[in-house]
Amino acid sequence: MPKIQSNTSISNSLNVNVEILPRVVDLGGFEVRRILPCIEKKTVGPFVFWDQAGPGEFIRGHGIDVRPHPHICLSTMTYLFKGRLQHRDSIGSNRIITPGDVNLMTAGRGIAHSERTPEIDRLHNHPIFGIQTWLAIPINKEEINPKFTHYSKEQLPRIVEKNLEISLVAGEWMGLKSPVDTLIDTLFVECKLKEHAELNIPATTEERAIHILSGSVKLDNYDYGNQRMLILKPNSEIKVTATDEAHIILLGGSPLEEPRHLWWNFVASSKDRIEQAKLDWSEGKFGEIPGDDQEFIPLPN
Repeated sequence: MPKIQSNTSISNSLNVNVEILPRVVDLGGFEVRRILPCIEKKTVGPFVFWDQAGPGEFIRGHGIDVRPHPHICLSTMTYLFKGRLQHRDSIGSNRIITPGDVNLMTAGRGIAHSERTPEIDRLHNHPIFGIQTWLAIPINKEEINPKFTHYSKEQLPRIVEKNLEISLVAGEWMGLKSPVDTLIDTLFVECKLKEHAELNIPATTEERAIHILSGSVKLDNYDYGNQRMLILKPNSEIKVTATDEAHIILLGGSPLEEPRHLWWNFVASSKDRIEQAKLDWSEGKFGEIPGDDQEFIPLPN
């Protein structure tokens, strides 16, 4: 696992504890902006990992090729704004995700998967822009059977107003409830705000953060630009004002009941469980991925 770096600053805003700038990570042929974990803030609610891919464009013949690799004791969630990805895994799932859809893979006792640009998309230039995040799952459910669920964008609750568009990806918000079953208290809300639009964030979730994808916002008369995450202080309603057209994600949830250990692609409440996962991957015990069994990412040294 890459060394966790510090890219944070303490904010002057009354309602922002920490401001996190992403660091660039090479995933083998393409780069992502990684925000979580960082030294000052390893988790936000159940979110133990947060990557932003793009916005960018691949030229014809190129694309994303995340080779087969394993996970345990977590859920991966993929949400795209532009482009497409093909998910395959060792329980036989094979699904192309398009913008606005949700791919939720719960690893439980163990699963392997790959993510690649569909072959048909490589015939022309194509964009990529999206979020992949890892969610911890309750300790008493860490060893459940692996599962994959695809949710189409039509299944997600939406609010469309004159100056505001909201898609509720996970959790409950403004009287609506997402069908995405994360097994743990989770909030993930995509918001698009026109210039001068306001968004009130209630104190219904203990841990909250704002990821600014584009544009800029104002909190407590302080301006915050894009490509950063603001860790919000708890227990107060917060008003966000878009200083120009802004695209943000509100994320959060209840604090984890116990810390989680992260090593490479493994997350678990026990270091011993991670050591077992290392051995299982090196011995090929995660199973093969139908249609993508010719290569894999080896266990790091």
